[in-house]
Amino acid sequence: QVQLVESGGGLVQAGGSLRLSCAASGGTFSNYAMGWFRQGPGKEHEFVAGISRSGGSRSYADSVKGRFTISRDNAKNTVYLQMNSLKPEDTAVYYCAARLQLWPTTDRREYRYWGQGTQVTVSS
Repeated sequence: QVQLVESGGGLVQAGGSLRLSCAASGGTFSNYAMGWFRQGPGKEHEFVAGISRSGGSRSYADSVKGRFTISRDNAKNTVYLQMNSLKPEDTAVYYCAARLQLWPTTDRREYRYWGQGTQVTVSS
């Protein structure tokens, strides 16, 4: 059983930056591909970014490509999401998720473990 705890959310002005963290416990972190998803007001869950077990492969949604960077530190059992040039449409609850596979996927149903989410609000 893997537990995931996100942190780093908050209120930021458009154009600003935030770094989200997701700390994992209860499993061998390096065995899991990780993903970040978000759910905005009145919207469905949306894939944001994913990273392979080793960190060597990363993928992004088109809406965040060039602005967000996913990374991981397997020694610290933590995955990060650096968010730059934030826009009001990035406002959402952000969740990290883990799947016991080599590669991430954009399909949220493929992730077994989820954090509780952290709120990101971008003001215009």
